[in-house]
Amino acid sequence: MNFVKKMAYAATIGAMTLAPVVSTQLFAAPTAASAQQATSSLVKQLSGLQRLTADFEQTTKVTNSKPSKNKSLTAQHMNQTFKGTMKVERPGKFYWETTSPAKQTIVTTGKLVWIYDPDLQQAVRQSLDDQIANTPALLLSGNTNQIMQSYRVTQPDRTKLYYTLYPKQEDSAFQSMTISFGANKAPNLMILQDSLGQTTYVRLSNIKGNPKIPASVFNFAPPKGTDIIDQ
Repeated sequence: MNFVKKMAYAATIGAMTLAPVVSTQLFAAPTAASAQQATSSLVKQLSGLQRLTADFEQTTKVTNSKPSKNKSLTAQHMNQTFKGTMKVERPGKFYWETTSPAKQTIVTTGKLVWIYDPDLQQAVRQSLDDQIANTPALLLSGNTNQIMQSYRVTQPDRTKLYYTLYPKQEDSAFQSMTISFGANKAPNLMILQDSLGQTTYVRLSNIKGNPKIPASVFNFAPPKGTDIIDQ
């Protein structure tokens, strides 16, 4: 008996042995939360996490034929999985280190964000406000009040801890972002969709909520000899 037949058989037996009320509930469509309920629920989830560490796997896929204008996502980056570690601390502290297949480190130091490529011996330095204000990094490391000002929040099923956010600014880097929380009430999956038809999946593992993080983690200083580019 194949999987589909097994599922159909189980459903039939269940309908025969359980009360009709239960059968109705099994097939009932999920009830979405109101905008206020969704926003309050997400704020509650994020407010309980002042600090977070995790390992990540990130993959970007093309979901339509529209050509990409984003030079940072070349053809060789598509369908390739990037792995590394991340650390965040509210407000505004963020550490993202890619270890495979190439090394790159992104660090916020309070007022600045650094993007360091050791293989190129190059570090890009940008204003934190300009770089982070409308990006997913804000969701994990930023002030929850700023997050709610930047996004429209939806919760498709009010009994489930997953949310889809839509940027309020038209020139945002992405069109929507979905974030899901696991049993430990920490985020374990983020899905980003942009206007170029690209979908990025970020899966988190080895998640630790509110651990102690040394202050030195967020105090980035480029190694001697690094070419610094201000943007």
